[in-house]
Amino acid sequence: MTQPEATLPETPDLYGAYPRLDERRIADLSRCGERRSVSPGEALYREGEPVSEFIVILRGTVATIEGYGSEQERTIAVHGPGRFLGELGLLTRQVGFLTALVREPGEILAVEADQVCTLVAGDPAFGDLVLRAYLTRRTLLIGMDAGFRIVGSRYSPDARRLREFATRNRLPHRWIDLEEDEEAEALLRRLGISPQETPVVIWHGDQVLRNPTAATLAKTIGLPAPRPGNGVCDLIVVGAGPAGLAASVYGASEGLTTVVLDAVATGGQASTSSRIENYLGFPSGISGAELAERAVIQATKFGARLTVPAEASGLESDNGHYKVLIEGGPAVQGHAVLIATGARYRKLNVPDLEKYEGCGVYYAATPFELRMCRQAPVVIVGGGNSAGQAALYLARNASSVHMLVRGGDLSESMSRYLIDAINRTPGIEIMFHTEVRELLGDGSLRAVRAQNNQTGHPIEIESIALFVFIGADPHTGWLAGAVALDDRGFVTTGEGSSHGEALPLETGRPGVFAVGDARSGSVKRVASAVGEGAMAVRLLHERFSMTGHRQQGR
Repeated sequence: MTQPEATLPETPDLYGAYPRLDERRIADLSRCGERRSVSPGEALYREGEPVSEFIVILRGTVATIEGYGSEQERTIAVHGPGRFLGELGLLTRQVGFLTALVREPGEILAVEADQVCTLVAGDPAFGDLVLRAYLTRRTLLIGMDAGFRIVGSRYSPDARRLREFATRNRLPHRWIDLEEDEEAEALLRRLGISPQETPVVIWHGDQVLRNPTAATLAKTIGLPAPRPGNGVCDLIVVGAGPAGLAASVYGASEGLTTVVLDAVATGGQASTSSRIENYLGFPSGISGAELAERAVIQATKFGARLTVPAEASGLESDNGHYKVLIEGGPAVQGHAVLIATGARYRKLNVPDLEKYEGCGVYYAATPFELRMCRQAPVVIVGGGNSAGQAALYLARNASSVHMLVRGGDLSESMSRYLIDAINRTPGIEIMFHTEVRELLGDGSLRAVRAQNNQTGHPIEIESIALFVFIGADPHTGWLAGAVALDDRGFVTTGEGSSHGEALPLETGRPGVFAVGDARSGSVKRVASAVGEGAMAVRLLHERFSMTGHRQQGR
């Protein structure tokens, strides 16, 4: 006979996901919280609803459950006295992905979420404990395929779009492939959906979104949507990569009313890096996604308003300030604009590339791709840091990793620590002077046909996935005619701009700055992007002092 749920043992503390608070910490929280008695069966918060309280268990046990009340119900974890509930959404204002249900009677301590955010910001030890737990819980949920479900064909561009949005924003979800998942057809039949209507997103077990836009999906799961501001803000940050997030943190912390917009996800290209090991202050490395999430929480703490997805489509002057036009949404007005839209991945010039994108050709190595490549051969194109980081990451699961490098040396484009790590890692083979000529397969990728660019010798490499890291082009098309661009499309700033009195990082328009990968002459590194974002805010204060603008304050 199976064990009753009420007596399920407490879930072990995995990787710091479920720490226990000591009596001193609980006493501190009690000063700003409320103690409440709880009974078995009581829901402390529900899946799909905003979580407004930080809850500490004082007596009894509480289970966190996915799909509560549905046929797919499953217990994610069980917690006892001293543990706290919640997940990353409590700090980032997303809705919850789980239901917290009391299993054994007892008592809880409930603290308002806003007060906890203040405590997290003001107490480094407590902040690190909570943040590490919430980040790890989010990672565990993603690894367990929790959250909403995306059902569709691997060959569908719309399905690929939805999966990319979910993955880049680290939203817990499960991908159900019509081509190979036996559950897919029965699930669609039960919901009354034909395969032709896919892709669909299933939320709460039965709420169906038919081929939703990223904005619709974001709204459903509680991400903030673009909305007209009350008046004109001080600073509009367009792009939430490392440069934009740094500017958001510094701008908001210094009293500027700050609005942050991004078309896809926070973190930019850095968020797709499995581990950044040479970033100052993180000797054991940090993933790009975690770095972005920490920055988002920091910016939100200081009052910055982040909106994803919100794609900028134009920049205009309007009565002494600027207006950023938003695709399909209201324009945002500000006294200053920071352009941090980064760059988009460069693509290989090979036949039928589009046919394999999302089902064999990828531009990032995330946990999704890592699971997909289990005990299978993969190919990586590129010789820079992104390619090196991807090779080390994918080598954990792949049966073999072939790196195709157009030149004959890695030292000009890759950090020494990555080269050394690659040379120490079994299963990674570097093929110099090699370029991709053709992709082979029937629907999904089977092999890559390459050629030595010195000898002309052809080679066919078996592979289920091709990862492309050959650089990127600036994402500045939305700025056509608004600011000066160089011959490659990067934004010119400072002395190189058409505005003779421009400050460093400032474009030809006073109060419009450009930072990070989108700026002409920038160093394409995470640390330099963060530095430029911080520096731009300092220069913005200088520009405001010249124009006599006084910040609005938060």
